Amino acid sequence: MSVWKKQVGGNHYTKYKMQPSKFVTENKLLYPEGSVIKYVVRHQDKGGKEDLEKAKHMIDMIIERDYKEDNNKETTQEEWIQGYHDWLRKRHKKERCPHN
Repeated sequence: MSVWKKQVGGNHYTKYKMQPSKFVTENKLLYPEGSVIKYVVRHQDKGGKEDLEKAKHMIDMIIERDYKEDNNKETTQEEWIQGYHDWLRKRHKKERCPHN
């Protein structure tokens, strides 16, 4: 069975023609954009309002990353990605990410 046809830990994605993770992967989206899709898709079946709040938070992250308007030094997309990867490595050493 294809990894895209199964889900570990629930069934809130299997009813869709394409799981959010496959869409994100095939379109090479960054983590925040992929998370927005994931949270919006699953909110009715899993996390409710909290998932929508998480999606809003991720959108705010994208806006700050890509459309920062103040005079402070802007973080480049490459710097943001490197910072995320550093955070992720530290996080996975300690525990599983709570947003998944």
